[in-house]
Amino acid sequence: MFERTHIGLDVHAQSIVACALNPATGEIARAKMNADPVAVLDWIQKQETGSKVVYEAGPTGFGLARFLREHDIDCVIAAPSKLLKAPGEHVKTDKRDALTLARILSLGQITEVRVPTPEQEALRDLSRARQQASKELAHSRQRINAFTLRHGLYYPEKSRWTQDHLDWLRKQHFEEAAARQALEADLELEVTLLAHLKRLEALIAEHAQDCEYAGVIDALKCFRGIDTTTAYGLAVEIGDWTRFSGSSIGSYLGLVPSEHSSGTTRSQGSITRAGNTYARRLLVEAAWQHDRPYTRPGARLMKQFELVDSATRLRAMEGNHRLHRVWENFTQRGKKRTKANTAVARELAGWCWSVAAPLQEQAARTPIFSGAAIDAA
Repeated sequence: MFERTHIGLDVHAQSIVACALNPATGEIARAKMNADPVAVLDWIQKQETGSKVVYEAGPTGFGLARFLREHDIDCVIAAPSKLLKAPGEHVKTDKRDALTLARILSLGQITEVRVPTPEQEALRDLSRARQQASKELAHSRQRINAFTLRHGLYYPEKSRWTQDHLDWLRKQHFEEAAARQALEADLELEVTLLAHLKRLEALIAEHAQDCEYAGVIDALKCFRGIDTTTAYGLAVEIGDWTRFSGSSIGSYLGLVPSEHSSGTTRSQGSITRAGNTYARRLLVEAAWQHDRPYTRPGARLMKQFELVDSATRLRAMEGNHRLHRVWENFTQRGKKRTKANTAVARELAGWCWSVAAPLQEQAARTPIFSGAAIDAA
């Protein structure tokens, strides 16, 4: 149990505070250094052999963890929301944070964050750039809608942001020149953001065809409501699907109910909203599509089924039917639609796992029979 030194790092953009704890002797060593991975490595190597290092996930990213692992240092990244904290602890300093991390690490109570490779992180950055572009476009359109409403203008058709709607907006006239110029500026921004979003989606479609998650993306697209951008986002955000089971994937994404129970009383509340916010949002949006009538796969799904193996195809067909039946059941029981959709999203997460995890497990076994092994045979 006491065979290694546990080191906690409080990492900032310009400085790092380190604390090394030897559980066998209780000895504590502290240091403060510049945010230089080489300096951190030198200090860690001066400690006893067998050191294990931890720091919190944050804006500084994964570079330090990758650097330490490349030099044979056992380094993990802790999920900040899962760290143990005493209710009466009201003093927070860098030294205390580093010592707390070292102590929790020594107890084996660290909930680790998966450290992606640089290539995996780059794919995820592209997905998040598309997410941000989508948000900015939606905000731009909301401002235009609010502007026209304030000036007593109302578009009579239900469908908006079509070419007819844009032509209608450009034909509006105002007595004040400043008002006209404001609307023109907002329309120009909307056009720019839409073009920016389409460029990012084109790049995502390109990477989705040949990245390491290509097989998983094709499998996820076999479910209704999941197109290329959604499948790409789920694949790169979750990364390693084999870490979970069909039930734990919902908990990881924060789609399970919160609970406050004591004794014989059991009370469940809204979903926990823990884990990856973006992946959860993608699933919730996709779940709405399963409320629509479904008897057989459409043209898009039939074309997508041709790109996957038979096991994935059968699993996806079963999942599409099952998810629509769940929606129908909630509708017959008079459940609130938003709650029903969240429950369907949680089940959709499990179906996605059921096609993605086997593919990754199979891919992990494939290298054994390739390369040098084949040559040797």
